[in-house]
Amino acid sequence: MSPVPGSGLAKGLAVTLRTMTRRAHTAQYPDVLPELPPRSRGVIGLFEENCTVCMLCARECPDWCIYIDSHKETVPPAAPGGRERSRNVLDRFAIDFSLCMYCGICIEVCPFDALFWSPEFEYAETDIRELTHERDKLREWMWTVPAPPALEETAEEAKEIGAARKTADKIEAAERAAAEAAAAEAAAAEQSTGQQPEPSAGLQPEQSTERPGGGPDERPGGGS
Repeated sequence: MSPVPGSGLAKGLAVTLRTMTRRAHTAQYPDVLPELPPRSRGVIGLFEENCTVCMLCARECPDWCIYIDSHKETVPPAAPGGRERSRNVLDRFAIDFSLCMYCGICIEVCPFDALFWSPEFEYAETDIRELTHERDKLREWMWTVPAPPALEETAEEAKEIGAARKTADKIEAAERAAAEAAAAEAAAAEQSTGQQPEPSAGLQPEQSTERPGGGPDERPGGGS
């Protein structure tokens, strides 16, 4: 059976009439910013202080869109007689967001928590070559990274936090013990160097009238 001429147009008009009375859901962007869900994947922020230039993120990136340059510096020993150490210093950290597919592998494999998801999404450019953002821009996006959600009351404390707290308690106890020992030594030194008060000139110590043998002294002219 052939369709009735104009039936498709009638169906389309029926859909239009049904939706005309409904409330519009048009997003008034950019006048009204959208409410993004927490932990949205917008861009990747760099916490430069935690980066050790281990290159894990660049090696694991499936799109090869992370570019890292560094050089080595010699660090003097922390204590006299110690050995010098060499460390990597970050020179360049850039991400080409025209190639990035936002898989998050670089964030997952980073062992030092140097990369984070930021909900920032307003970084469109007119030139595709300008989508390669350097570490200064990645560092700015760190300020938009939301705080991690709070742990549940019954959740176990992270091992890193527990270890750091134990270390801090040991250091505090050692400092307290050292301060108490120093105070005790200072008090002992003050007592040993202090002068005892001398007796007055008009007072003489009382002399005993007993002999070493225990009997009374014999006085001249005295009776038996």
